[in-house]
Amino acid sequence: MYTLVIILHVIVSVALILIILLQTGKGTDIGAVFGGGSSQTLFGSSGPTSFLGKLTAGAAIVFMLTSLFLAYFAGGRSSPTLMKGGAPVPAMPGPASPQGPPPGMPPGPGGAGPAPAVPPPAPAAPAGK
Repeated sequence: MYTLVIILHVIVSVALILIILLQTGKGTDIGAVFGGGSSQTLFGSSGPTSFLGKLTAGAAIVFMLTSLFLAYFAGGRSSPTLMKGGAPVPAMPGPASPQGPPPGMPPGPGGAGPAPAVPPPAPAAPAGK
């Protein structure tokens, strides 16, 4: 049933595009003045507006109904995975939390880093004093 509605929707979409492209624009009356005398004899004396207008309205109604049907029934088709019958893949672990800056690096902005494990050596006393 769902596949049938999708096929109908695609056919109506293509038909609607073709019907709209067959219709003439509002500025074609000026073209008939310059030599296009038989511009509206294809669909009879009333012109294409009544026939193509009704066909466009009918195709648009069918398009709207199939769109609503597909939207309604597509909302209930959710699954936790993209593959059919497969179990969800467990999440990968994130990076380990850093313990502090590497040795020899100054602390980052926003606070002091951990205290160094070994105090820095004292400067050597000058010789001769």
